[in-house]
Amino acid sequence: MTFSRRAALLAAAALVTGTLLPLGAQSAAHAAASPNGGDVIANLFEWNWSSVAAECTSVLGPKGYGAVQVAPPEDSIRLTNGTHPWWDVYQPVAYDLNSRMGTEAQFAAMVTACHNAGVKVYADAVINHAAGANQTSTDSYGGASFNPATYTYGNVPYDRSSFHDTPANCPNSGNVINDWNSVQQVQECQLLSLSDLYTEKDDVRAKIAGYLNKLIGYGVDGFRVDAAKHIAQADMADILARLTDTAWGSRPYVYQEVYPGSSGQLALSAFEGNGSVLEFTYAYKLKDQFTGSIANLRTFGQSWGLEPSDKSAVMVTNHDLERNGSTLNYKSGSKYTLATIFQLAWGYGTPQVYSGFTFNTPDDSPPADSAGYVTNTTCGSGWVCTDRDQGVANMVGWHNAAKGQPVANWWDNGSNAIAFSRGNAAWVALNNGASAVTTTFTTGLAAGSYCDVIHGDATPAGTCTGPAVTVDATGHATVTVNPGDAVALHATGTAGPTPTPTPTPTPTHVGQVQVSVSEHRTTVWGQNVYLVGSIPALGSWSPAAAVPLSSASYPNWTGSVTIPANTTVEYKYLIKDGSGTVTWESGANRTFTTGASGPLALTDTWK
Repeated sequence: MTFSRRAALLAAAALVTGTLLPLGAQSAAHAAASPNGGDVIANLFEWNWSSVAAECTSVLGPKGYGAVQVAPPEDSIRLTNGTHPWWDVYQPVAYDLNSRMGTEAQFAAMVTACHNAGVKVYADAVINHAAGANQTSTDSYGGASFNPATYTYGNVPYDRSSFHDTPANCPNSGNVINDWNSVQQVQECQLLSLSDLYTEKDDVRAKIAGYLNKLIGYGVDGFRVDAAKHIAQADMADILARLTDTAWGSRPYVYQEVYPGSSGQLALSAFEGNGSVLEFTYAYKLKDQFTGSIANLRTFGQSWGLEPSDKSAVMVTNHDLERNGSTLNYKSGSKYTLATIFQLAWGYGTPQVYSGFTFNTPDDSPPADSAGYVTNTTCGSGWVCTDRDQGVANMVGWHNAAKGQPVANWWDNGSNAIAFSRGNAAWVALNNGASAVTTTFTTGLAAGSYCDVIHGDATPAGTCTGPAVTVDATGHATVTVNPGDAVALHATGTAGPTPTPTPTPTPTHVGQVQVSVSEHRTTVWGQNVYLVGSIPALGSWSPAAAVPLSSASYPNWTGSVTIPANTTVEYKYLIKDGSGTVTWESGANRTFTTGASGPLALTDTWK
């Protein structure tokens, strides 16, 4: 693309937003950073910009996430009743970047921080419509001038001629969709009373493209296109053709929201010419199996009615699906975590890890101040940080290590325990059942000692902060997988040098002591007990990094952890429930000191 073409398109963005982006400054801002090469998307649903920036820096970049999906960044309606439902950001009123999540400057800083961490940024693009024609509020988070009742949006600007109308475009009174298999109605009537943009018009296309190019100018690398099913494919193709290349020199990655169930021009496959599609069927089928028998997943793929892998943006859930009960969500406990681990392991499509917020009703706001502006993310206090879960976060590295390798060495027990490798690069076992499973697995891995990345981190020194698994010279390993849990190994996550094969499956660690834990605590359904303490192996007092204990010997919660020799440790126990709420035991910190060798046993009762 020539400079004059790029400059002309950014000038179009300036007409929409009133800001001309300095091309040289944008290029310089990203010159020092490069993408980390991963493809896993962390969907941080409605996190504010400063929290996204911090997550890119401290979690997403270090763990190997390839991209972060962020909330719609444009200004949106603010309802007058003070409830601030999550969906008001899906009713845009202007294309400036002052929103519930922060200011335009904070947005720009967030993109730069993520790029500096090697993480791409994909923005949720709401370009099918403006605010609901049934809304009476004329207030927005960014102060835009608009009136949805008269279809006037002065900051863009749009007027009544910028929107589809009835009967000229929509044949139904009230501008509603009566036939969801009618291309005309789906793409020219109003979806849920949302004012439907007249995307056939060049003026409307130019303004949408100008908005998207403004985001690209700040470094945005792609778009999740909201309600893409309701935009004619030719209109979308024209808009996308107007977009510039990204700061890292590629075309924007586009994945489109297209609900399944229609045929012909409304089928998912009909939208693949403009990019990938969100795979709702993938999420539905995962729920079916994780509430049934995961042994069925052996054939999971396109034969199940999925779009081709290279056109599928797959997910366990998203903001719509978790609220209507059609998929697993954070309230599903270990099934949700295991399904996310499976998604990262299986290698079909471009996977997303969804991190949102707790809710009691479908309309609940994210944690916010009285004016509706989203407050900083504090995991466990209204926010569900699945992307930080130790096993999930470490499976991103597993996924990256397994890239390009086929599924092999499948094992299942005919019900709810499965295992498989990805070639000779990685191996995983998942137990969705109620009892522990112990067997000797064929892993496909070379002989050696491997860190179980579900429960520990492989260190640069070649040790593991959690349990390790020995693979013998024939590629076999004897492993116990606790109920509702998983074990995962990969070739770049070794826990030490290759040992001489030995009948003892527990590896030795020079300068390390194995500490076994037994904690007596009666819990209720959905609660799990964790060990946390003053050193990195125990999470450095961070609940998000605490060591999970097994309920296999309930009401005794048991586990083991590798601790450096001759070390004094302070520790406590805590409980997490399905909503992410953390409860610490009371009283002073407990302590123990390791000796020169082990093992050391802790037998405690909850205080």
